[in-house]
Amino acid sequence: MTKVEGLRKDGTLHPLKEAFMEKGAVQCGFCTSGMILTAKALLDRQNKLSKNQIVKTISSNICRCIGYKKIIEAVMTAKEKMEVT
Repeated sequence: MTKVEGLRKDGTLHPLKEAFMEKGAVQCGFCTSGMILTAKALLDRQNKLSKNQIVKTISSNICRCIGYKKIIEAVMTAKEKMEVT
């Protein structure tokens, strides 16, 4: 089982965590762990990723603070970062 705390390697944050912070996709933190782990599962199984796939995948997690725009942007940014490395 993967926990959000386990998404680091040698003290380096996972690109998803970095992207969530960069894009301001965290507010109260209540949904953040679920959003990040859901997004990671999607990124692990999808090579090509569309905005619609992200929306469909994260729709099971409810965010009441910031909405989903920044979260979607963070997932897309993380995907780009992961392609580079």
